[in-house]
Amino acid sequence: MLELSDVHTHYGLSHVLQGINLHVGQGEVVGLFGRNGVGKTTVIKTIAGWVQPSQGQIRFESHVLSGASADQISHQGIGLVPEDRRIFPGLTVEENLGLGFMQARGVNRAERQRKLEAIYTRFPRLADRRRQMGTTLSGGEQQMLAIARVLTGAPKLLLIDEPTEGLAPMIVEDLFTLMRELAKSGISILLVEQNVHLALGLTDRFYLVERGQITLSGNAREEAARSELVERISV
Repeated sequence: MLELSDVHTHYGLSHVLQGINLHVGQGEVVGLFGRNGVGKTTVIKTIAGWVQPSQGQIRFESHVLSGASADQISHQGIGLVPEDRRIFPGLTVEENLGLGFMQARGVNRAERQRKLEAIYTRFPRLADRRRQMGTTLSGGEQQMLAIARVLTGAPKLLLIDEPTEGLAPMIVEDLFTLMRELAKSGISILLVEQNVHLALGLTDRFYLVERGQITLSGNAREEAARSELVERISV
């Protein structure tokens, strides 16, 4: 579904990604792990078009995404939930959700309302707070809003960057329950998450990023692969 081949990304003179090769299959949840500052978020932003690769190819289904804009990529069916959530100040929960419909072409008013009610059914906390300013929500509720806003565009692949950072354990469990439900519904997920032990319970496969390169990949269901990943991150 998604394939990165020898992808390099620079920030000015800084060579951040140095030949990334990875793939995400239809309906898969793939974990992208590593220490802080090794390039995980840059991988996500490069796929989403927020940062342009300097070399290599990114393919999504039958489309070559290398060089495409973030808007063009989102219209292909890739949704990004960034680490900082990007909740728009001065807008209510419902108005923030409304911005997500900009990524869904050809949606009339009746279809938009149907999708909005489906979002509220899945996220009852947001339904209760639909008239509340988005930036006044709790951290966990803002994360739910960020995911819900992307879902209004009906993505085929979700890129989720550090969704649980700074959240209470109960909210973290709610988020992982949500991601399990999304995966069961057929949405593919590429997940960056610091809580490796918890994330391995969700993912099908994983990649380890070190110094801008993939240095380990494996089946998240295999104990030997899991152990090697945890050991490499802990060293």
